[in-house]
Amino acid sequence: MNRAFKPNLVNSVTTSCSSFSLPRQHKLPLFHSHTNTKAHFVAKLQTCKDLASATSTHSNIVKFGFSNDTFSTNHLINCYLRLFRIDNAQKLFDEMPQRNVVSWTSLIAGYVDLGQPNMALCLFRQMQGTFVLPNEFTFATLINACSILVNLEIGRRLHALVEVSGLQSNLVACSSLVDMYGKCNHVVEARLIFDSMCTRNVVSWTSMITTYSQNAQGHTALQLFKEFNHSGLGRPNHFMLSSAINTCASLGSLGDGKITHGVVIRLGHDASDVIASALVDMYAKCGCVNYSAKVFRRIPIPSVIPYTSMIVGAAKYGLGTLSLQLFQEMVVRRIKPNDVTFVGVLHACSHSGLVDTGLELLNSMNGKYGVIPDAKHYNCVADMLGRVGRIEEAYELAKSVEVEGDACAMLWGTILSASRLYGRLDIALQASNRILESNQEVAGAYVTLVNAYALAGDWENAHNLRSEMKHTGVYKEPGSSWIEVKEST
Repeated sequence: MNRAFKPNLVNSVTTSCSSFSLPRQHKLPLFHSHTNTKAHFVAKLQTCKDLASATSTHSNIVKFGFSNDTFSTNHLINCYLRLFRIDNAQKLFDEMPQRNVVSWTSLIAGYVDLGQPNMALCLFRQMQGTFVLPNEFTFATLINACSILVNLEIGRRLHALVEVSGLQSNLVACSSLVDMYGKCNHVVEARLIFDSMCTRNVVSWTSMITTYSQNAQGHTALQLFKEFNHSGLGRPNHFMLSSAINTCASLGSLGDGKITHGVVIRLGHDASDVIASALVDMYAKCGCVNYSAKVFRRIPIPSVIPYTSMIVGAAKYGLGTLSLQLFQEMVVRRIKPNDVTFVGVLHACSHSGLVDTGLELLNSMNGKYGVIPDAKHYNCVADMLGRVGRIEEAYELAKSVEVEGDACAMLWGTILSASRLYGRLDIALQASNRILESNQEVAGAYVTLVNAYALAGDWENAHNLRSEMKHTGVYKEPGSSWIEVKEST
């Protein structure tokens, strides 16, 4: 952020707009005082919807002598950030003779909103070298950056600064801390902060409910949701309702899901894309695809999110034709599918035996729809080929893809399962070696390979592999499933 290497934005804007000169007799302020003129420009900046309008207003601010005014420049920075012009905002910030906490916080928030949380934290380190002190909004933005990065270490340092600054009971700062600790899987610390808050609003309650939901404590999340509804503290917003619905989906709790759906309808949130998508997903996970379809068809203008939820839900129950119909409906409506949409469609092709259609979709993803296939998509296609016995093709596909970690284990696990089913011990051995090299899902690979040997009648190798598992302490946890009986899962 060295100023020496940055062109002066004030000069460049003035030069670009120099052709818009006024006759001498009209070169007067638009209002009687600088205060009114400044208010006029600020109002224009707040309603700017394109870069041309922002640049025009910027040039007028320079002409009327407000380029060094901190208040005006802060609004200019926020205007450029709304238009996703972080480069213009950064240049303005660098050229400011005097910055206040709003200047720093605005640019920090801009980097966070544009998916650059590390830059936001770097900017805060620069801020610490000045005399400007952060406020609760600065801390909330920085803690949000840590949530995105799942960086517990820096999050705890910011927590300490919040305490030192006397903001330990502040609603804004504490709500962001609850969310940060939740994202970092530290539920106890999140609850301690939540309980210590003197006042709470719907945001803080939502953060705590989401924390429980995302950390496999769904029953506690629903209990807290019910507590909020009976507390009289206000109405749940669509974020809280979406979190509660997702919790019901993860628990497979159809009863609680229907109750929450009733709350959604009563509060008039049933037209929300986010909530409708969550409801579609919840009903599908609870085995009620027909309910999912009813919710979906009541959305006036569905976007890619509910379409994708419906496609994925139908695919899980082998309704490949329905998934493909929905996908074609999206294309006709010119709704661009995303990477998750393609996972759902390819999954549907896999479970419905539509191999040629699936391969055609994979090959058209990048060229036709601008979505680059990744490990998830290749895994669906490998599963699709494996299910119909085209093991060689699935094997060659897996070898051609560069994946690491969990993605590698998942892809080669699919090849291993398919080769076991069709008695291809040669490919099963290659696949298990790849999984062992990735050091992921080792126990599952051992068990599947043992089953492959047993299926082929090679009991000696099966016994030897079992003995090796015991010797090395490899243990596979048994699978489990759940059902709902009288509203208990």
